[in-house]
Amino acid sequence: MIGVPMPNPRDSVIANLNQQMDKFFGAGRTVQEVAQGVSGTKDGTFGTAHTNKLRAERDKIAPRLKELAETGTPVAQAAKECDMEAKRARLIARENNFRFTS
Repeated sequence: MIGVPMPNPRDSVIANLNQQMDKFFGAGRTVQEVAQGVSGTKDGTFGTAHTNKLRAERDKIAPRLKELAETGTPVAQAAKECDMEAKRARLIARENNFRFTS
């Protein structure tokens, strides 16, 4: 209405939160304490669909690169044979735990 002061939005949010807490504890539930530093169950990467797709593509190339690395092929030449940059070949090697000689 015109001329009537509006209620403080912060007060309504706090009132709503208090109402939800009363409902939670009134149902017999308790607070769960989480140890410091503990977080969700995701490991390693963030796991978005795009990064998973890129990782899957790199995993398809990994056996060929590993084969080349085991024969002693330098990283630049192995990358050239697989039509990619040497930086990407090093990334694939790091992700799959193998190394190029040079």
